[in-house]
Amino acid sequence: MLPIITKIFIKLSLFGADPIAIEKIHEVEKSAPNLIVYALPIVLIFTLVEFVVFYYLEKKEHDKKETMGSVLIGFGNLTVNLLMKTGLLYVVVGIYNILPYRMELNWWTLIPCFILYDFSSYWTHRISHYCRFFWATHVVHHSAEHYNLTVSFRQSWFQYAKIVFFIPLIFAGFHPAVFFIANQLSVLYQFWVHTEAIGKLHPFIEKYFGTPSNHRVHHGSQEKYLDKNFGATFMIWDHLFGSFQYEEEKPKYGITSLLKSKLNPLYLNIHEFQDIITDVKKANGFRKKMHYIFASPDAIAKQKLVKETAQPIKLSTSCEQVKKSNKNFNTNFSNTLAEKIIVQQP
Repeated sequence: MLPIITKIFIKLSLFGADPIAIEKIHEVEKSAPNLIVYALPIVLIFTLVEFVVFYYLEKKEHDKKETMGSVLIGFGNLTVNLLMKTGLLYVVVGIYNILPYRMELNWWTLIPCFILYDFSSYWTHRISHYCRFFWATHVVHHSAEHYNLTVSFRQSWFQYAKIVFFIPLIFAGFHPAVFFIANQLSVLYQFWVHTEAIGKLHPFIEKYFGTPSNHRVHHGSQEKYLDKNFGATFMIWDHLFGSFQYEEEKPKYGITSLLKSKLNPLYLNIHEFQDIITDVKKANGFRKKMHYIFASPDAIAKQKLVKETAQPIKLSTSCEQVKKSNKNFNTNFSNTLAEKIIVQQP
């Protein structure tokens, strides 16, 4: 009698779903359609409208090569997503099946799943800025020096390395279809925040949600903007963990290193990995090699800037002199990093 009651309780509880048979995985795929593919026409229309409006208003928010590079990266990323989806689906279903607790496919479970996905996304994003290996899977997104909707296309072809940070969420027992829908909704939400066309919104929205203003801060290179606003949909995580910053002056965009190409999508995706390999080869000792792989990109950039500067930096040295003395320094970048280096010199 007790086993029967237990089975009935499990069936009526939140965690009472049956395992998914491997031969029925195609049904899961149907339950989690590729929303990004369906949304692509709308995304392209809005991107084109923004481009045309800025062109006629003579706002220099686009660079032809950079924009084309973003589009090529986007199509490459779309291809990678289509190739990876089935493999990831098998992994997620496999984990789901071995769990002693599994949620049914109910629409309302998407709400807690999406919130937890956003929380995981916050930490994934933050770690990507503090660990060079994961920065290499993210830097392509920050390498644009102009901020427009095409920047949302600049997602690394190697970003699936960061799936490791979502494993706890996968083990939470959400139905695989719900997990993949939450992922796609998060990606789609982040499209509209990459624009200069939308100013600040209502204070409540700016405080608690991802907005163009909040995300412009994240892409900014000024001192006050560095490593801020990691939230994707919700900014509550930034408030809780001390990384929130309102937009004040207009951000300056880009990265410290000088890119050899704004157009080549392969180069834009792998240049940081190439730099890591070069640094590791030159480094002496295991500890130093690991430092160049996993240390903070900001710390490594400062070290390399000091090391590669032709002459010792003195307190009287101007930021422009620092940048000119280092051929690999991006002269379009903010003076912030150069100022830090100058201050730190004896």
